[in-house]
Amino acid sequence: MTLNEIRQLILTDIQATDQLILDRLASDVVLINQIGQYIINNGGKRLRPLMVLLSAKACGYQGQHHLIMAAVIEFIHTSTLLHDDVVDESDTRRGKKTANEVWGNAASVLVGDFLYSRSFEMMVEPGLMRIMQVMSEATNIIAEGEVLQLLNCHDANTDEKRYMDVIHRKTAKLFEAAAQMGPVLTQQPELEHALASYGCHLGAAFQLIDDLLDYTASADDLGKSIGDDLAEGKPTLPLIYAMQHGTAQQKELVKRAIESEGIQLLNEVSEIIQQTGAIDFTRQRAQHEAELAKSALAPLADSDYKSALISLADLAVNRSN
Repeated sequence: MTLNEIRQLILTDIQATDQLILDRLASDVVLINQIGQYIINNGGKRLRPLMVLLSAKACGYQGQHHLIMAAVIEFIHTSTLLHDDVVDESDTRRGKKTANEVWGNAASVLVGDFLYSRSFEMMVEPGLMRIMQVMSEATNIIAEGEVLQLLNCHDANTDEKRYMDVIHRKTAKLFEAAAQMGPVLTQQPELEHALASYGCHLGAAFQLIDDLLDYTASADDLGKSIGDDLAEGKPTLPLIYAMQHGTAQQKELVKRAIESEGIQLLNEVSEIIQQTGAIDFTRQRAQHEAELAKSALAPLADSDYKSALISLADLAVNRSN
């Protein structure tokens, strides 16, 4: 299935979730409305809430609380974007100025806090303690991932294990929680591990491709400046692999780029990534994660919704933005 075909499958739920997001975003504090609506309406694939809706349907859920949890997941994701852009000093996201560029760092951080706290206010509504357990653990691990990534910045000694640890915490954990909502809402604990594993591997594949696109996509396709990761000194897998398999001279240049010179060496680093096979290796790792995600769905009964989840794993890898 294409992404559009997947959306058509649950279009009513998507529309209801979008309306719920707008409704719950509302505040009598004008600045919260301005910034919240700016970033929520600023494009984005909405893959995480889509996974909540598909997971719920694939598990046979008949109620309405999956809409709440889809909105919760999107609010948490959005709050992390607001905070990330401040930490990374980013000025562009999805082709538009970041909220911190428009309103400043303080406002962005505080509105991120609002979205985060609003999500916890909402997740109480289904009345399931298991939701609170899954989501509180997820948000805690995401925060740890952010700190670990900060520690890795400008550290050319970061290895693949440390890099993957950050990915699993910072990105994959929210995908995991999103996918897990189906069995949680339908109270089928025997399916939780399968859906959580699916989400974790899909999230890892998604982030691997994200990190690859920073060196291979165009700025128009990516919706942000090319080489942002390098500018921020982030030792992602393409760089780690290039350092491991390049010549001594190539290794030294990539090391300098990570530690201090960043974007100034983007062209040279991109060429080294190509020459060492780092692009193919990273893509293969992402494909492997996607295959693990699809395999994890084996215990789930066949349905159009399961097929859509399988297609999402393929789409996470085969994309240009």
